[in-house]
Amino acid sequence: MSPTLRRIALVLLLALGAPAAWAQDLAAPLQALVGDDLAAKGEAMEALARTGDPRAAAALQALGDGRLFQRKSDRKVVIAATTRGGALTDAATGAAAGSATAADLDEANLNNRLRRQLSGLLGSLTLTLGDAATRIAAAESIFKTRDAAALAPLTAAIAAEKDARVRRAMETARAAVVLVTDGAEAERIAAAATVGARGDRDALGLLLQAANASPPAVAAAAREAAATIQRRLVMLDAAQNVSYGISLGAVLLLAAVGLAITFGVMGVINMAHGEMVMLGAYTTFVIQDWCRTAAPQLLDHSLFLAIPLAFLFTAAVGVLLERSVIRWLYGRPLETLLATWGLSLVIQQAVRSVFGPTNREVSNPTWMSGQVDVYGLTLTWSRLWIIVFAAIVFVVLLFVLKRTAFGLQMRAVTQNRAMASSMGIRTHRVDALTFALGSGVAGIAGVALSQIDNVSPNLGQSYIIDSFMVVVFGGVGNLWGTLAGALTLGIANKLLEPMAGAVLGKIAILVFIILFIQRRPRGLFALRGRAVEA
Repeated sequence: MSPTLRRIALVLLLALGAPAAWAQDLAAPLQALVGDDLAAKGEAMEALARTGDPRAAAALQALGDGRLFQRKSDRKVVIAATTRGGALTDAATGAAAGSATAADLDEANLNNRLRRQLSGLLGSLTLTLGDAATRIAAAESIFKTRDAAALAPLTAAIAAEKDARVRRAMETARAAVVLVTDGAEAERIAAAATVGARGDRDALGLLLQAANASPPAVAAAAREAAATIQRRLVMLDAAQNVSYGISLGAVLLLAAVGLAITFGVMGVINMAHGEMVMLGAYTTFVIQDWCRTAAPQLLDHSLFLAIPLAFLFTAAVGVLLERSVIRWLYGRPLETLLATWGLSLVIQQAVRSVFGPTNREVSNPTWMSGQVDVYGLTLTWSRLWIIVFAAIVFVVLLFVLKRTAFGLQMRAVTQNRAMASSMGIRTHRVDALTFALGSGVAGIAGVALSQIDNVSPNLGQSYIIDSFMVVVFGGVGNLWGTLAGALTLGIANKLLEPMAGAVLGKIAILVFIILFIQRRPRGLFALRGRAVEA
């Protein structure tokens, strides 16, 4: 036979005979997987993992998922689509094998020891298969199981890996295995440093475990690496609490900034301000409910509809309350407190009558769902967007107050009502528009709060006291003071909670504000004007 014919014959032999040979190589360990001998099962899993064949990986994954069976009719090992049967795949060849029900199949069972062994083997087997994310997940699995059998596959995978991020994950996983095995002392000390570079709580737990069950030199290296991680985690926790505090400060700013406007201009202690927030949240619910039934394509953008509608609706309710009740009580702050408290009860009961007393679901749009990790800090998109939204609202209000005629009139009435009236400013009209503005801002605060809190008739009551504390601490009627007060109280609250608890933290903040007001009765940023100085 000529060389050319021999090459053609070899190609045909490989093309036709190799799959059958491979299937035959897999057949014996696959049969052991569905047998009753537990020791043989463990050896079969090891043998399949050593092949590196994707079909072996599929069979082992199906074994872990409870989808590996032996068909009763012909004793063939098959992979089912579900744990109850369905479409079948020949585990040895990967070819379709018909379908069957659970009654036609015998399941391959595992005990806890074999499951742990299988988890480590699957991690080793996928080190060289799939994309970068799959290989990183395999390395993470080995880091957690720390199976000594994965050491050789890890070493080979590290040598062949080109992706720096994947290689770093594999090196960390290998170091975790080395650290807990009885090996060379120098290698275990180096492994402690590698694990310490990971810097998270899983690494800390492993290092503390190694520090308690290792030779003195290795234990010292593990304790040093653990101490470094602990210092980092303390700083990370503080930074995380500060981020939570900024998020809470943004929420308090949204809830309090409308109150700062009405309280500063009109001197009204508006206990119904929280109900304006609640009405804004229910407006969001109504808009989303309408989108679900009438315009599903708008559901993901429903907040953009809810913001202006909530502002207009709550502003209209604010004007109605100001014109019907509050206008007759100017100059009598205690009576406005009682009147607006009564109005808040009326509004709450009206909402209960219409929507019921239970919480209403307001879903997050897709662009506000999920979270992002920034240098170890976990930030939810909903909180980040609320911070952005609060900043936008604050900037718009500053523009209205500083760059518009209405803002000029409002500031004039705030500083000296009698002088503003003598200059021709219609103070009653300014009062009504100011109350509308404050109520409208509270309404759009309710839109934001509906994304992170339960929408119920009691929603506003959760924020009214904190809003008053922010306004009084920052300075009545001053937007910059409201911003400073909201951020200060938000961050202080979140920093105190881990140390003193939520209740004691609130009490400590309240005591601080009382002592602070004794020294500065007008808050951080006191208003100036003839009426104020008088």
